[in-house]
Amino acid sequence: MYLHPRTLARLGSFELRAKQIVEGVMSGQHRSPYKGFSVDFAQHRPYVSGDDIRHLDWKVYARSDKLHLKQYQQETNVDLIVMVDCSGSMNFGSRLFAEASGSAQKTSIDGRDNWTKFDHATAVAAALSYITLSQGDRVGMVTFADETLSFVGRSSSRGTWRQIVRALAVHPVDKPTDLRRAIDQTLAKVTNRCIIALISDMFEDLDTLRQAMARIRHRGHDLVVFQVLDQSELTFDFADPAPFQGLEGEPMLRIDPRAIKQSYLDAINAHNKAVQKLARSFGFDYQLVNTHEWLGPTLASFIAHRNAMIKRSKLS
Repeated sequence: MYLHPRTLARLGSFELRAKQIVEGVMSGQHRSPYKGFSVDFAQHRPYVSGDDIRHLDWKVYARSDKLHLKQYQQETNVDLIVMVDCSGSMNFGSRLFAEASGSAQKTSIDGRDNWTKFDHATAVAAALSYITLSQGDRVGMVTFADETLSFVGRSSSRGTWRQIVRALAVHPVDKPTDLRRAIDQTLAKVTNRCIIALISDMFEDLDTLRQAMARIRHRGHDLVVFQVLDQSELTFDFADPAPFQGLEGEPMLRIDPRAIKQSYLDAINAHNKAVQKLARSFGFDYQLVNTHEWLGPTLASFIAHRNAMIKRSKLS
């Protein structure tokens, strides 16, 4: 329950939510699906400023009076960059805060009345980041809309978690998504091979998505796509005629949901399947994430993918 939207929504502010995420991740690592997350020791390397001191080998220090870190097999293979979509469409959410929190309180601490796709995306991003940092690996963070909005450079130091929390404690901007531009700006700052975790509703033209993924593959990186959608976007469970307002500059339209429901479902399902097929055509992983469901399966999928990469790197 630590990583269920109902639990996280109670906390309101992202700083409090991040602490709950840490507790949930640490609790989960001691039981399935987090088993098998161990690493193999490879060698020592000299300590440099900014390294995580948790990996210092004090026995070596006692013998040599020099600081060395334990270096593990996957250190050169599993750097993680988490990219979080902050565009206007991520500000949608159909789950009322009072319902999500199970309390009489009608709004979150920061005044919002619903649990949004962006709330869920930041919870996923924080959990993935903490899992990576807890294993001594490097993680970086990018938030983006029509361009990159913030960038946290990859590091395994203790201060990285605080930087990531600050980067995620924001609100979506009233701008469209330009994933290709955001990918180009991110890749310009990356020199070695890494995993990119892309967390977005993927409301982007398929040709643009194809070009962005091709750039990632061409540079030798791996990608895990987490397509975050609200449950109402997946089911279109609206009954009464109402005005529908676009979140990225589109005009307001008055719609009878019953008249267009089947056409909408056909279109959204076709798009989601196309995104999944496109990702897998490049050899990338894909997972659909429902904002009304807890984060366990999402994290388990990421960990399984990460461990598979480690095994492949050992065999190559």
